[in-house]
Amino acid sequence: MSLPPLVEPADELTVDEVRRYSRHLIIPDVGMAGQKRLKNARVLCVGAGGLGSPALMYLAAAGVGTLGIVEFDVVDESNLQRQIIHGQSDIGRSKAESARDSVKEINPYVNVILHEERLDNSNVMEIFSGYDLIVDGTDNFATRYLVNDAAVLLGKPYVWGSIYRFDGQASVFWAEHGPCYRCLYPEAPPPGMVPSCAEGGVLGVLCASIGSIQVTEAIKLLAGVGDPLVGRLMIYDALEMNYRQVKVRKDPNCALCGDNPTVTELIDYEAFCGVVSEEAQAAAAGSTITSKQLKDWQDEKEDIFLIDVREPGEYEIVNIPGAVLIPKNEFLMGDALAKLPQDRKIVLHCKSGVRSAEVLAVVKAAGFSNAVHLGGGVLGWVNQIEPHKPVY
Repeated sequence: MSLPPLVEPADELTVDEVRRYSRHLIIPDVGMAGQKRLKNARVLCVGAGGLGSPALMYLAAAGVGTLGIVEFDVVDESNLQRQIIHGQSDIGRSKAESARDSVKEINPYVNVILHEERLDNSNVMEIFSGYDLIVDGTDNFATRYLVNDAAVLLGKPYVWGSIYRFDGQASVFWAEHGPCYRCLYPEAPPPGMVPSCAEGGVLGVLCASIGSIQVTEAIKLLAGVGDPLVGRLMIYDALEMNYRQVKVRKDPNCALCGDNPTVTELIDYEAFCGVVSEEAQAAAAGSTITSKQLKDWQDEKEDIFLIDVREPGEYEIVNIPGAVLIPKNEFLMGDALAKLPQDRKIVLHCKSGVRSAEVLAVVKAAGFSNAVHLGGGVLGWVNQIEPHKPVY
C-alpha cells in the first residue's frame, strides 16, 4: 500500500548537501524532491540503545533534518556490545549526549534535540507533537503501549521494532491507514512471561538488522516511496537467515483505534502491563531479605537452600556462593517443585529481584510458606558484598 509523502519538501539543498547526498539524488524514486523532504523532516527516536543506535546513525546519514532523542540513561560497559552509537570513552556519560555527538560527527547538518527524561504520561504528548514520525526503540511493554497510544491519539505514524536473542520484528503502525500496536497485541503478556534482553540476551548485530529496517521504513514514509510495512509484521530469524511476513489487520474491536474505542486518553501503563504481578507483590511482602541478611545467614551456617532462578548463561557470568541454579521456567512449568527440600528455608534470587518474586509466588502457592527472596538480586549482592565480581 503506497502512501503519500509524510512531509513537504524543504525549499532547497545547498551545494554541500547535494554533494553529500548525491547517491540518493540519482535514485529516481528519491531524487531531489525526496531528499528535500528528508531535510524538512522531524523524526523522534525513543531510546538511544540497541535499536536507537543504528536508527539514529542512519537517519542522520540519510539527511533527516531534525532528530529528537528521548533518553534518560547513561552509557554502561555492557551496552557497547550492541549500542554502536556509543564508545569506550562514553562510559558513564549521558546516552543522549553521547548519541548527539555521534550524530553530529556523522552529519553536521542535522539539528539534534535532546529530551533527557523518562518518557511518561506527563510529557509524551508534548514531546511527540513536535515531530512528524516516531521511531520506537524501547525494550519494555509499558513504554511500547504508551508510545502506541500517544501516537494514535495524536494521529502520528511510528516505526516499531523488537529484538531478543537471534529474533527480531518490525512494523509500521499508523491508525489512519492500518492497525495500531494494540490490534496486534491487545493485552500485554503476563509479568515475567517474556524475558527482556537483559535477562535473555541479544545478538549485538541483530540490532543493526532491525534498526536498519526501521530506518528504511522511516525514509519510505517521509519521502512517500515504496510500500511501507503498514498492516504487515516483518519477522527475522538470524539463525536461519530467514525473513517472513504476517499480515496484521485493523481490529474493529480495538480498544484504541476500533469502531467504539474504550481507551480515549493515556492510562496507567505500569498497571496495564503489570510490571510485577499482584501475586508476586503479595508473595514478596514481608518475605524479602537484603544481601546483608543473606550473608549473615551464610556466615551463621543457617540451614538455607539458596536457588538462583536466572538462566545458565547468566549464572556463568556471576553467581552467589552456594546458590543452586534452577531457572524460572522450571518453576512455571512445575518441574522444579519436586527438587525443593521440605526441611530447609528456601531463598530465591535472580538478577534484580523481579523474576525471583514471580517464582516466590509459585513456591508459596505450592505450600512452602517460609520461602523468601533476595531484594535487589545478584546486582545488590555484588554491590554490597562482593564488589570485585563482574556485573552484566
